[in-house]
Amino acid sequence: MKRALAICLSSLFASAAFAADLTQVYRDALANDAKFSAARAQFEAGQEKVVQGRAGLLPVIAASATSTWNDVSYRASSASSDYTYNSNGYAVQLTQPLFRWQNWVQYKQGELQTALAGSQYGQARQDLILRTAEAYFNVLNAEDTLAAVSQLRTAAAEQLEIAKTSFEVGTVTITDVHEAQSRFDLASAQEIAARNDLDVRRESLAQIIGKEPEPLAGLRSGVELQRPQPDNIGEWVSAAEQSSFGVQAQQLAREIATREVSRASGGHMPTLDLVATHSLNSRPSISFDRSESTTVGLQLNVPLYQGGGVSSREREAAALKLKADADLEDARRSAALAARQSYLGVTSGMAQVRALEAARLSSTSALEANKLGYEVGVRINIDVLNAQSQLADTLQKLSRARYDTLLAQLRLKAAAGTLGEEDVLAINALLAER
Repeated sequence: MKRALAICLSSLFASAAFAADLTQVYRDALANDAKFSAARAQFEAGQEKVVQGRAGLLPVIAASATSTWNDVSYRASSASSDYTYNSNGYAVQLTQPLFRWQNWVQYKQGELQTALAGSQYGQARQDLILRTAEAYFNVLNAEDTLAAVSQLRTAAAEQLEIAKTSFEVGTVTITDVHEAQSRFDLASAQEIAARNDLDVRRESLAQIIGKEPEPLAGLRSGVELQRPQPDNIGEWVSAAEQSSFGVQAQQLAREIATREVSRASGGHMPTLDLVATHSLNSRPSISFDRSESTTVGLQLNVPLYQGGGVSSREREAAALKLKADADLEDARRSAALAARQSYLGVTSGMAQVRALEAARLSSTSALEANKLGYEVGVRINIDVLNAQSQLADTLQKLSRARYDTLLAQLRLKAAAGTLGEEDVLAINALLAER
């Protein structure tokens, strides 16, 4: 009795469980996605670049110690002696760079590399939103496709039974039965493929969120998609060329490459350090010797010839600077193209949704008319089957168009570098339990 009650209660709670929405799935992805975890670790590593660069400007303190065992034999005409002893030495040295151009440039590069890590992390976060939303909508679309082909299979089964009954009474030919059987078999195959595709889509989402996805909330009925704001393709393109994370990252990479040219040239420059040393030496020989000294001075190094390595590094850095310039231009063009494609994807997607909604109404009316015509004898079986297939195809295209339009909205904001969690929340407001 208790076991039966527990089963009933668990079933009740399971049925009352809320469907997972896009916000919940996104937060699971933030915590569990392997690619984003790698990007987060890369970002944390990048924060150390400025610390490492600053270290080249700060003093270096080193301590050293020596201990030497000595065996001395002394021979003279009047006397000779043998003795052994240990001599010990201790020293502490401080070196403070006063002028090291390469170290200074490396420090400024470290600041830029830390900023670059931030841009790359921002891009990874946007990428996570896009991948999560795409996987989420792919599951919803697969569910819609399965529902449409299952409905088509049910309708084909009903039409097959009607055709068989009509054939038995002699009102249709065997051709009608074969046509209905063919459509039923095709719908059955499509349903199997749709179920498999749904399983694959759910596994793709599971790879991102790190667990099996729960039932997902779908688009609310009657949702109206909104045009981009601002509704001007030129403004989106301009924003993408200036503010996309890809462009920001390449701007920083170019600045790093520019400073690398200066750092390479620093190999020709002298270096100047302040060096302070305090040492203590003891030698307990026949007469105990102990010396202690403190020295402070300047150390100047002037490179005269280094085998052509510095000049080679200058040429290398100059070539890499040209590469960085080209990469930045490519990033700007790619961002502009992404903005154009996404903007057009939103606007054309909305038009396509409106057209497909009208097609759904007309396909539904056509199916009802063909069914009625078949009943009164003015339509044949194949007309009804074609109308059923047309309606199922329209429903699938309408579902895909809606999800593609929503994804295009997210991609448009990503191209402009403004995609964030608030956009996930905005789309989440369009969802409801199925």
